[in-house]
Amino acid sequence: MIDVKSYFCGAGLMDVGLIQAGVNIKQSFEIDKNAVKTYKANIGDHVKHCDISQELVLTQDGCDVMVFTYPCTKYSSIADIHQTRTGDELFLHALRHVAIERPEVYSIENVPGMKAFPIVMEAMTKMPDYYVQVFCPIQSELWLPQRRNRLIIFGSKKRFAIRPPENTRAISLAEILEKEPNVTLPKAIAARMGGKYRDLPIISDPAKGDIAPTCVAHYAKDKSTRLVVDKRFPLGVRPYSVREFARLQGLPDSFVFPVSDSSAYKQIGNGVSVQVGEWLGKEIKRYFH
Repeated sequence: MIDVKSYFCGAGLMDVGLIQAGVNIKQSFEIDKNAVKTYKANIGDHVKHCDISQELVLTQDGCDVMVFTYPCTKYSSIADIHQTRTGDELFLHALRHVAIERPEVYSIENVPGMKAFPIVMEAMTKMPDYYVQVFCPIQSELWLPQRRNRLIIFGSKKRFAIRPPENTRAISLAEILEKEPNVTLPKAIAARMGGKYRDLPIISDPAKGDIAPTCVAHYAKDKSTRLVVDKRFPLGVRPYSVREFARLQGLPDSFVFPVSDSSAYKQIGNGVSVQVGEWLGKEIKRYFH
């Protein structure tokens, strides 16, 4: 059994993929109490509600693999708009945990924008005694109807050539849409479509083979920014439902959200596409076998 510890696990989207690949999640760590609630409802009680910056490494059980999906908000290029693209110091706590525990394998997921921070990249890719591979971009659209690029760092004590994701038939946008979606229609939709905002909405048409833009954590507040064509609704468009958002990230319909819709959108947008986790999990298994 390959034991993994998952840090900044959120609602557990990465962990779902790792589990589907056949690895064991020994313990997970998350600071958001609502995300912990969702994690427990779907995956298990091995998640710890805590601030990782306050966690002592040597008080934890050991593991074979450490996986880190620390927040990407301050690394994203969109943060330039709000002048908040500053990076953050959570990577130092990831580094601290790896440096003290020295697992056989560690992996980090973040936005491609993290490459713009050379101090962060040096810390996470120049660990002594580790062979490190960087993959960017890993594209969710290989599997899913969502445009989502991510950076994956894979460090291992032995040389190992990771196989990149295979080009499979991606699910279409039409396939993930609900027959009777439960959505609200904020007034901002008409205003944005009428040009009253700086940006027009991103409208995806399943009939044209379009895919959705990146699922964002703040979607509950900005539903007018990402719309899907649906002639049954006023103006012929509507927002994505929570279930559709979850499907865009590869979650099965059995995955439940015992939280508000606003919190659910946030947890989904902050998560890793399940298939990315599954690809990573399969390569971790191959490393150990």
